[in-house]
Amino acid sequence: MSHPLSDPDIEVTPEGAVEKIAQGAVLVDVREQYEVDAGYIEGSRHVELERLASSADSFDKDTPIVFQCRGGVRSLMAAQAFRRAGFEAYSMAGGIQQWHDEGRPLQPEGGTVADH
Repeated sequence: MSHPLSDPDIEVTPEGAVEKIAQGAVLVDVREQYEVDAGYIEGSRHVELERLASSADSFDKDTPIVFQCRGGVRSLMAAQAFRRAGFEAYSMAGGIQQWHDEGRPLQPEGGTVADH
């Protein structure tokens, strides 16, 4: 049974996120500052979820966006909202926790996934 807060049409795995980024997508971290301070994905842009709507004009509608958070729920809400606004937006399913669980690197060296 799938999670009730999921949307397979716009969710990508961490590997899928890497592929989208390699094709030119921007990775946007919507977590709180303390979460980013604990560990983040190199090259990601940080915009807290509560500030995302007011920052929408800073994104290029011609550039795909992959949103990520700790577990994939906040990023899914962001991707859904940006899709409604005409962006090509995705959510990284499983979030940075899945990224980390797969052994992918976090910055700074030795970075961790903050408790939420």
